[in-house]
Formats: sequence, C-alpha cells, structure tokens
Amino acid sequence: MRPRKGPVPVKVNNKLVSALCGASVVFLALSGCSSDDTGKKRDEWAKGVCDQAAGQIKKIDDANTAISKVDSGGSPSAVKSADSSAFQSISDAYKSLAGIFSSAGAAPGGDEGQKFQQNAVSVFNNLSTQYAGLKKQVDALSTSDQAKFADGLKGVSDSLNKTTADAQTSLNTLREGDTGKALAKQPGCQRVSGASPTAS
Repeated sequence: MRPRKGPVPVKVNNKLVSALCGASVVFLALSGCSSDDTGKKRDEWAKGVCDQAAGQIKKIDDANTAISKVDSGGSPSAVKSADSSAFQSISDAYKSLAGIFSSAGAAPGGDEGQKFQQNAVSVFNNLSTQYAGLKKQVDALSTSDQAKFADGLKGVSDSLNKTTADAQTSLNTLREGDTGKALAKQPGCQRVSGASPTAS
C-alpha cells in the first residue's frame, strides 16, 4: 500500500529511528563485562582512547534522542531536517572516533595491537562515509508531496538497515582480543545515556 496523508511518514521514520539506534549501540557494545586481566600499558592506552571517545559516543546517543523526539504530527520538512541533522552528527562522531584511534597510536601488544588500531581507524572512517551518504540521500527527498516523501523515506530506512548490518559485522571486530577487552572495561566507551528506539 502507498502511504497516505497523516502520520505515515512518521511511522516510516520510526523504523528509521529503530535502525539508527541499533547502529549506534554496536560500538557501545564494547561496554560488555570482562573479567580478564590485561596489561597495565594496554589499560592505560584504552583509558586514553575511551576518555576522548566518550564525547563522540554521547554525540551519537544525542542524535538518537533528537530523532526519536520528532513530533508525530510534524511536517515532512521537519522529519527530513531531524534525520539529516542526526546523520550528520553521527557521521562527524565516527570521523572523530577514527581520528582518536589514529592519534592514539598502536595499542600495546605488538603486531596485534597495531592491527587493532588500524582496523578501528578503517571501521570508523567507513562508517562516517556511510552516514554521510545517508544524509545525502535524505537531503535529496522532496517534501512537496507527503506520500512521495514517505516512499522516499522508506528507501532511506532500507539503506540504513543495510548500513546497520554492515556496521555490526565490522564493529564486532573491535570486541575481539585483549585490546577489545581493555576497551570494554573503560567507562568512556560505555553508553552515555539511555535513548531507546521507537517501536514500529
């Protein structure tokens, strides 16, 4: 069925919110418990990274909160603006996370630590590019016809679902090994606030 006038675009947007939140918490899943001991140097490295990362994680969380607060009776232009702003914020945050890991240098642990750092930089840069692409996609939507806008937004949601799936695969690699466990213990790499996805 084609979307009709009324709250249909927002319903589609709720699916967008759900997928968006799902994507953002993948990195934050690093906050899982870990009882394994890691080296002092590795812990110090992880603390330095996560202390800086906390602000960017909060930015991602805030973007989720903002998009979940879109007025259910809002116009297509309001929904479009909220989604665009959220995608931009998330893209910027992931870009900053890539920079943080790049500046941190190789994690202690020889070749393994270097590979982990290089992979983290690659993962976050790629995510930044993907969310920038989603922003361009939503920015291209026309708001003159509500039904067409809803159709277009559904396309954005589908793209986001693919991005989320790809992100889970790549970000899961940051949960592996001693370095992943060291990051898991740091408060800065844990979720800052409790924004929850809107059920669709």
